[in-house]
Amino acid sequence: LAGEQGNFGKMNSRNLGLPYDYSSVMHYGAYDFSSTPGKPTIVPVPDPSIPIGQREGLSNLDVAKINKLYKCNCCSSVLPKSKGSFSSVNYPSPYPNNSNCLWLIRIRRSKVFLQFEAFDLQPSSDCSSDYIKIYNGNSKNSPVLLDKYCGKGPLPSLVASGSTMLVEFASDESITATGFRASYNRVNCGATFRDSKGVIASPNYPNKYPKNRACFWVISSPVGYKISLKMLSFELEYSDRCTYDYLLIHDGSQPTSPAVGPYCGTDKVADFTSTGNFVLVEFHSDVVWELPGFVMSYTF
Repeated sequence: LAGEQGNFGKMNSRNLGLPYDYSSVMHYGAYDFSSTPGKPTIVPVPDPSIPIGQREGLSNLDVAKINKLYKCNCCSSVLPKSKGSFSSVNYPSPYPNNSNCLWLIRIRRSKVFLQFEAFDLQPSSDCSSDYIKIYNGNSKNSPVLLDKYCGKGPLPSLVASGSTMLVEFASDESITATGFRASYNRVNCGATFRDSKGVIASPNYPNKYPKNRACFWVISSPVGYKISLKMLSFELEYSDRCTYDYLLIHDGSQPTSPAVGPYCGTDKVADFTSTGNFVLVEFHSDVVWELPGFVMSYTF
């Protein structure tokens, strides 16, 4: 396009000693400023099929360059894959003092399901020394999913309401511990509930739920409050061992927590009361039948 030639001036750069970043949020797209529809203005080399011009957020190399320019520690990163894991620095050896780390989980067109396999931070009053804090979005201005948490696990699993989740870890100038290890993966639907009562329903209820879905809902109550579930309507695809479409109710927040079910067809789902302050409701559908699904209420 006329007048836009200045956007394509060549410069010599060492990229702060880091690799060239095709995924940078600052990188132009292949067809930006093109005067001819369908004709690219930038062709990546040596592989022209490499995607450029993403605008979802900072890349890992963007983060690394910012850290290097401002002399910040390098424990922060972007996690863009559909599943993965991360841990505190040096895990399972003690993490360093004066850490301030951020992990941004970003999964396209899905929700984020996060769970901790190990957790051990310095305990303190109100977790003012070392802590984990988790946000329901891509910044510290996003709603808080889990406020400052410290000491030893277990830590609850969490489901973001959208495609991003921010995990913050901080340590003070004294006393450390072994830290934490966490993993995440994509889910099609779900949420984390902290209200004292609410409703959980299959996608599209009372219309038919879609095929090939994995949904996780975590209910979290204050310590000492048990969670009660009551099924109001239930109709899933039937199979002999409920291996196709099914519902599980876990007494805890982890997929490995003890469970009742699986339920399918028009099974009678008994009222359920947790033994602790977390419940995980898990729903799966396969690629064949679609039925009205379910709706349940919870209270604590």
